[in-house]
Amino acid sequence: MSQHIVSALVENRAGTLSRVSGLFSRRGFNIDSLTVGETDDPSISRMTIAIGGGEQQSNEQVLEQIIKQLGKLVDVIAVRELEGGSCLRREIMLVKISADEQNRPAVLEIAGIFRARVVDVSPETITVEATGNVEKLNGLLLLLRPYGILELARTGLVALERGNKILSAGQIMDKKSIP
Repeated sequence: MSQHIVSALVENRAGTLSRVSGLFSRRGFNIDSLTVGETDDPSISRMTIAIGGGEQQSNEQVLEQIIKQLGKLVDVIAVRELEGGSCLRREIMLVKISADEQNRPAVLEIAGIFRARVVDVSPETITVEATGNVEKLNGLLLLLRPYGILELARTGLVALERGNKILSAGQIMDKKSIP
């Protein structure tokens, strides 16, 4: 089952997140990742909701209904499912690895291969920051696991459509149609 990405522009006010996520949970959809942040307009936030896995969640019609219902919520300005191949997906990850004098060079080499940035070093640990698609971050974790992952924090997925498509003010527009 492939992952579905829903992007929504919402009013930046209390209770909006609860109302939006409630629509998914009432229909039995588990949210794999949910990120919310202000846009260039502080009164508007962009929500990126990743949904995937599970037999119930393969029902495309139910997902389509949820997206239509989201569009009817007062706090929702615009909503759209992003097509898999036509959107950019990124995530940020911080990972703290056990790294003594013996394995520190190997951990640093792995981090370098994945273009991860060292953000903290102590005598027993190294903390790196990595940005990229989910596959890249999972690959980094796979190689770091043997050294001992002590802590891990991931932001969740953020996504934008490629090219001229823009999610704005209740409609999807091509850049050339913007005045």
